[in-house]
Amino acid sequence: MTHKMALQALLKGRRERIDPESHGFVRTPNRQGRRARGLSQSQVDRILNRASGVYHRLETGTYTNPPHDLLADVAKLFRLDEQEWVSLCRYARASDPPGPLYPRSGKEVPGAWQDAVDGMSHMAYVTDCSWELLAHNAPFANLFPHGEAPTNTLRWMLLDHSARDVLADWDTAWAPFVLPQLRTALAARPQDEVLRAIEADVLVDPDTGPLYEQCVAYIHPDGDERPLQHPELGRGWVTMCAAQPMSAPGARIIVLVYRPGAEQAGRLPALRAV
Repeated sequence: MTHKMALQALLKGRRERIDPESHGFVRTPNRQGRRARGLSQSQVDRILNRASGVYHRLETGTYTNPPHDLLADVAKLFRLDEQEWVSLCRYARASDPPGPLYPRSGKEVPGAWQDAVDGMSHMAYVTDCSWELLAHNAPFANLFPHGEAPTNTLRWMLLDHSARDVLADWDTAWAPFVLPQLRTALAARPQDEVLRAIEADVLVDPDTGPLYEQCVAYIHPDGDERPLQHPELGRGWVTMCAAQPMSAPGARIIVLVYRPGAEQAGRLPALRAV
């Protein structure tokens, strides 16, 4: 199946699920005299206030590089989920979407993630797109007094002074790499109230404010090795393994692989298929 065929199958299948009467149209018979299934292509144009034939060009794959706003309007009309939204952009434009389709996307993950992190021996946790903690295991909780993990891991790393006792060499090994992630997240979600509040507090903080103004591009910590002063295990290093739940853009799972000792081991060789 070509990209054009996949695009047509995705759009046609979802278009035919929508009852025209739910949008004020009268269901009309098709060429065979039977009642047509779903919206017609011209009805989609009318609902989206687009010129006649625009949607036909999109569904048939003859619209070269359709604008993202058109794709987003179609995706919302057809109630696509985030994974289908990614597929639509890849089929129609050969690129990933500029951001999530819905503002709430990335705020929740499947409940099985709690079981997943509980089954890990390494410190592990899951946050949403605003770094709000959604799930964590006991080894991660042991990093904090009384085993109480923070509600927002980004705020804790940047603004809670107790973090600077745990995140060894905070001003050189942690903050310069965490702050750019805040800037990147806000670029993707400029209206996120949680992230905006963290940024506001970062800017007025005497330690993080200057560092934030100077920070450079840095997207994710996957594979990084950083110093840690573990409250129970002592001084050591953690290698950070980062991933994203597929159903929640912006959410992340972080696994911290701890190794005691003063000496940094460095990155392990990359894993490649044989």
